[in-house]
Amino acid sequence: MTALNHLWLPAPTDLTLLPNDVHVWQIDLDQPEQQLQYLAATLSSDEIARAERFYFQKHRQRFIAGRGILRTILGRYLSIEPQKIRFDYQLRGKPVLADTFADSGLVFNLSHSQNLGLFGVNCTRQIGVDLEYIRPVSDLESLAKRFFLAREYAVLRSLSPNQQQEVFFRYWTCKEAYLKATGDGLVGLEHIEVLLTPTEPATLQTSEDWGLVELVPAKDYVAAVAVAGLDWHLKCWQY
Repeated sequence: MTALNHLWLPAPTDLTLLPNDVHVWQIDLDQPEQQLQYLAATLSSDEIARAERFYFQKHRQRFIAGRGILRTILGRYLSIEPQKIRFDYQLRGKPVLADTFADSGLVFNLSHSQNLGLFGVNCTRQIGVDLEYIRPVSDLESLAKRFFLAREYAVLRSLSPNQQQEVFFRYWTCKEAYLKATGDGLVGLEHIEVLLTPTEPATLQTSEDWGLVELVPAKDYVAAVAVAGLDWHLKCWQY
């Protein structure tokens, strides 16, 4: 299950999440002041405290936007007000719905880069999303040698410098999306094999029980979503 481009559509008012649906939301983290005030009012006290720890106002505002919009979207699926949602946090700080909402079966994951955020949600399946802004990396080859498999490193070295940047981040997002879904973290990057070329979408070689889709959420960004199982249907929404 692979694709390089998906159409990002406005979500319908009668939003439904079927058992085999996977929804990925594109989120603009640079929100106007009035909207930020509304979103901040939906946050818990610990989220407000976390926002206040950011040194730069821009980063503080983007955290408020991301967490507030996450609550807003989850509230639509759960049919409750955003401020009533409660989170628990796993070992690496990954937010999950509190046990109170266990009956919903909702599983989600989020990622952000620069002013863009992605939020993936489905029913019961493990899911991971990763998003990266394509930017110059001074030690790109050394990072690839450290975290990529030999075949992946060889593909990267065979490309022109311009192609290397995009392909590096495509590899990275695919691996990271899978590891975020499994909860293994960056320690497993060098053990996850991804096959891709500059013109062909990626496939995950680690397990036949996982689906991987590459996404292009905006110009100069790459992203990927990894989901347990193969019989799922992807829909991409723009918040």
